[in-house]
Amino acid sequence: MSLIEVRNLTKRFPIRGGVLNRVINHVHAVSDISFEIASGETLGVVGESGCGKSTLGKTMIRLLEPTAGLVAYEGEQITGLNHSEMMPYRRKMQIIFQDPYSSLNPRLTVSATLKEAIKLHRVLGDGDSMDDYIDTLMRQVGLRPDDKRKFPHEFSGGQRQRIGIARALCVRPTFIVADEPVSALDVSIQAQVLNLMKDLKDELGLTMMFISHDLKVVEHFCDRVLVMYLGHVVEELPTDNLDRDAEHPYTKALLGANPIDDPDDRRPLTVLQGDVPSPINPPAGCAFAGRCELATDRCKVERPVLERKESGRMVACHEVA
Repeated sequence: MSLIEVRNLTKRFPIRGGVLNRVINHVHAVSDISFEIASGETLGVVGESGCGKSTLGKTMIRLLEPTAGLVAYEGEQITGLNHSEMMPYRRKMQIIFQDPYSSLNPRLTVSATLKEAIKLHRVLGDGDSMDDYIDTLMRQVGLRPDDKRKFPHEFSGGQRQRIGIARALCVRPTFIVADEPVSALDVSIQAQVLNLMKDLKDELGLTMMFISHDLKVVEHFCDRVLVMYLGHVVEELPTDNLDRDAEHPYTKALLGANPIDDPDDRRPLTVLQGDVPSPINPPAGCAFAGRCELATDRCKVERPVLERKESGRMVACHEVA
């Protein structure tokens, strides 16, 4: 059985205007997305900025309330649960935020930040030592136990993100949404944080959703990837060999934009023309049709659904066999 099951998940943000502040339109951030995550799996989610990746992750764990659809955790539906009913699942599902500079309370020490979550979710028993537990967490994420007495401004960006990882782990979750956890860090620090997360995932048996815009990172870190464009999943495929397996024109364009390891191994660069359509007024047909070299008249009026093609891959494209 899957740990996480998502069915027809949709999230729209209302746009209000006028004297009466009425809803005049919506931003279509996530549109009718369905997938599953197996226990122990790392699922990658990639796409351009604004495609709905972060909104998808936050809606799954109900930091944002879904407009429609359902999310099930270990077979139990969590959409529609009230605050007290949701509390056990808050502990099981945690998030690592993108920006380590704004996600930590500057007025709290590391120790106070961790204690807040540990006490709220009653992680420790009566005889357990809070200080010993926090010291263990600090060592797990590569920091010194004495660092727990410091404030966030006393740390570098990479160290702050390690504190963010410790905060997510301190309630002993089973599922973590990692929302572009290294995009705000220097390149020299990114690999250290990624390797730390990979080691912790294996050590603790975690299940993860890893959100990124870098397919190279996803290929290294994840088992499977969802490719998103304007709130829709356009392709779902394993990460064993993305260059070979990618079939959707958008996925191929993302791969073509990645830096190459060998300067002599050059390949034709696919440059996308045009702009991403507005999420306020998305097109009736395929959202990618205006930028796709394979687009036909059908693509402009009929939105393709994610379906299994002859190759066995899940692709949302009329022109991919």
